[in-house]
Amino acid sequence: MSDSPEREALPLSLLNDYLYCPRRAALKIVEGWREANVHTERGDIVHEHADLRGYESQISNLKSQIVTLRALPVFSERLGLSGKCDIVEGELRSPSTNLKSQISDLKSGSFAALRPVEFKLGKRRKWENDDAQLCAQALCLEEMFGVPVPRGAVFHADSKRRREVEFTPELRATTEKAITELHALLDPQLSTINSQLPPAVFKPACEECSLYEICLPQVTSQTERLRRAARSLFEI
Repeated sequence: MSDSPEREALPLSLLNDYLYCPRRAALKIVEGWREANVHTERGDIVHEHADLRGYESQISNLKSQIVTLRALPVFSERLGLSGKCDIVEGELRSPSTNLKSQISDLKSGSFAALRPVEFKLGKRRKWENDDAQLCAQALCLEEMFGVPVPRGAVFHADSKRRREVEFTPELRATTEKAITELHALLDPQLSTINSQLPPAVFKPACEECSLYEICLPQVTSQTERLRRAARSLFEI
């Protein structure tokens, strides 16, 4: 039995933050900042009161073959992740409308396949950070149930449209790499990446970030440029 301390499980949602902006994720992890704005509040509403009517209308033709699991807790000991899936579609090996049979299928892991579905704000559009978060959910499901999870979907609340996401080897590699880097932010000894906060990189989307007033990307990014310029004056 190993005497090494267990690493802290990362919340799945933090992976989305990290790929969108490493500094935002670091401010949450290292500094413990949590702020809300209209966008985060709307996001919370989407997750807590998901537009199930719009979602269900798109899978009505599959209902006899699919069990819908809502707010399913998931985890991965291998990756050090935990969180919840908004929805997981369980494709039954033998379709049944009997609740006891469905629960038995879940407990025994006798699904033909599982598909995570993540609810997001906005209109249908591909975002790498959303796809990686969904892929991380798939990795958790595969570890928990021993069932292949080759694809999932993002349901965009504003347009009420579903976007299918295939979990390719490339997406899986990107996801696992980001997870490793996130753990390194918590424990710098695990990696060679800088343990300090990532530098600010100002972009138009920064102004809509809930941590904008804390990060101050325009100020901090300019300060970092001045520091680099000052250091270069003394390099031989």
